[in-house]
Amino acid sequence: MSLEQRWLKAAYQGSRWLTPLYPLGGLYRYLMARRNLHYRAGKKLVVKASVPVIVVGNITLGGTGKSPLVAWLVNWLRKQGWSPGIITRGYGGKASHYPLQVTAITDPAQSGDEPLMLAQQTGCPVVADPRRARGAQALVDVGCDIIVSDDGLQHLALGRDIELVVVDGARGLGNGRCLPAGPLRESPSRLAQVDAVIINGQQCRPLPIEGVAMQLAPLSWRRVQDGQRMPLTPLPFTLPVNAVAGIGHPERFFNTLRSLGVDGEMRPLADHQRFDDQTFRFSHQRPVVMTAKDAVKCQALAPPDSWVLEVEAVLPPEFEHWLAAKLSALSEKGYTDG
Repeated sequence: MSLEQRWLKAAYQGSRWLTPLYPLGGLYRYLMARRNLHYRAGKKLVVKASVPVIVVGNITLGGTGKSPLVAWLVNWLRKQGWSPGIITRGYGGKASHYPLQVTAITDPAQSGDEPLMLAQQTGCPVVADPRRARGAQALVDVGCDIIVSDDGLQHLALGRDIELVVVDGARGLGNGRCLPAGPLRESPSRLAQVDAVIINGQQCRPLPIEGVAMQLAPLSWRRVQDGQRMPLTPLPFTLPVNAVAGIGHPERFFNTLRSLGVDGEMRPLADHQRFDDQTFRFSHQRPVVMTAKDAVKCQALAPPDSWVLEVEAVLPPEFEHWLAAKLSALSEKGYTDG
């Protein structure tokens, strides 16, 4: 287990060895609150896009299920007649220029893994840009009439109309402390300021606010080599397997595999970890199972018998009705730049 993984486990479980970091966590919380206040007071520039912006983010580190919600949102928006686009920072990628238009064949070394995954899954315009306001304008320029900002809660320089925060139901807010003493990016009070809190999976820990339940439902298996899709049952590979997960919360993926009757060696990797030949060196030669986020980085590296478990977000009809009403209110009010 890496130092990063040990720290994250301690932050969510409330380990005592983080106690000396509590003062730093308090300082971080104060600085974030002051920063947010400066944006609200107009002391820092906020750029308002000429189209509605929905922000999907979280207040914790370690993976909560934002990307499946983003994919769900853009697919739902298209069904409602919108032309959505996705803006993302492009974490883990380094492009020669920005904004970067991400397509299904973009090099993940330029775009990062999540933007490429979203481009492949949704087929809608995706732009990576550390300056999100500039990236948002690039989406408007190609005809998008609504923007979904992936992991954009703390990027306050881009104005927003709807804020959605995703919380991992199993881990909640961890020890309730801010970085580096805990997993929080902001104070828990931030949850009361957003439009909706989405709880991914069964809620096992109390939260200071009620949320909307979201489930990640397994859809199918996809072979990495040629993209062929197979139903969940019967399994298209033999057991046991070698499973890898380079995501924020690998154990959630491994638990899903176990619920489907898939067992074997489960290898957690660092979030956004780059893949190489060593990644697939296991003690036994077996079929390999991974997440969609992993697969975009290892098309040429993965063994022939490698499979992706495709999942999709499932949300209640009440949330759809609520979101439709929010967007209708924006349309009725009229949307103007600035």
